[in-house]
Amino acid sequence: MQDAIDITYVAGLLADGSRSTMLQALMDQRARTAGELARLAKIAPSTASQHLGRLSDGGLLTVEAQGRHRYYRLADPRVATLLESLMTLVPAPVASHAPHVGFDLRFARTCYDHLAGTVATTLYDRLAADGTLRVTTEGVALTPAGARRLRSLGIDSETLRAGRRPLARACLDWTERRHHLAGALGAALLSSFRARDWLVPRNVPRALRLTTTGRQAFASHFDIDASILTNVKPQTPRRQQDT
Repeated sequence: MQDAIDITYVAGLLADGSRSTMLQALMDQRARTAGELARLAKIAPSTASQHLGRLSDGGLLTVEAQGRHRYYRLADPRVATLLESLMTLVPAPVASHAPHVGFDLRFARTCYDHLAGTVATTLYDRLAADGTLRVTTEGVALTPAGARRLRSLGIDSETLRAGRRPLARACLDWTERRHHLAGALGAALLSSFRARDWLVPRNVPRALRLTTTGRQAFASHFDIDASILTNVKPQTPRRQQDT
């Protein structure tokens, strides 16, 4: 096929565990130094610098110098979308539907500029059920009633529509294997949640904690069962000893 686009160069950049780890760490939109990324990837700083150089030359990262430090970040949202899409192709473990990642990351995390994880997929399902979103085989759309509801969160859908990016887009969540909301609307919702301290960062990169205020707000604003929105990892029942 002569017109096929050669994707092997980009695929080659991603086909390394250390580079993949560093790229995923940058999916929270934060900029990090080579030293920070080296520690996250558990590799030597010199090795990390070589990998980061390749990713920058390949257009997947941008770098900004401040003093003696160089800060790396994803080049644009398309890189995050590519990574999230690839992660959904990773086979789920037989014993559990969710990949082997920590509970904190599965529960709530950033997917570049929008929310992902259990909280995000639960919210997406609720917005579709209450008529805020219209979900069809052709895509996702914000309804007029939904636009009015979101004004209470300071979200002006008309301003968002005027931008270049899609207003609403379904993004397949790689830990939940269900959809969450992306696009300009998904980014605006996460920004609103963080500004109100409903969601705050954890120590784990990308992971978010739902505050008590946030849990109450999600229950009242979106009518989500508060029992679903617990930050605490369920305890594994102890086996009863034979008597």
